[in-house]
Amino acid sequence: MQAATILYNDRINTWRRMKQLDEQLDSNPTEAAVREMAELRIRNLQAFDELHAYDTTGRYLFRHPLLAHRSELSQLRDLFRRDPQEFLHQHRLVADYIRRYTTYLKRNDRQDRRQQDRERLTFYQERDQLFQEAMKTEH
Repeated sequence: MQAATILYNDRINTWRRMKQLDEQLDSNPTEAAVREMAELRIRNLQAFDELHAYDTTGRYLFRHPLLAHRSELSQLRDLFRRDPQEFLHQHRLVADYIRRYTTYLKRNDRQDRRQQDRERLTFYQERDQLFQEAMKTEH
């Protein structure tokens, strides 16, 4: 909830600054003012998109500069730089979960949990993609 408040405040502050710049651009346009207006508009739209995504899905996009460092991918990249051994351990755990849930889907005695197993498999496959992306971007 704190992130939503930060994003909302950023949206208000960028809008206020854009309003001031709009008046300045009407009377005395400069290249710096036009650039700042464009950057503020982008930031304002990013905040809106983040809040909209959180409202509709319960998850942030982590594209806004104030949230980008909080993304899971960002955290995995940081772990990869700080502690490669732990990164590889976590990646191995994800691979084990993928193998486990793939096997569960083939078992007849887990028919009643089939949907849950599919969801968990999808979750860990998506997490594996994040690990792959973190390794690609760090090399």
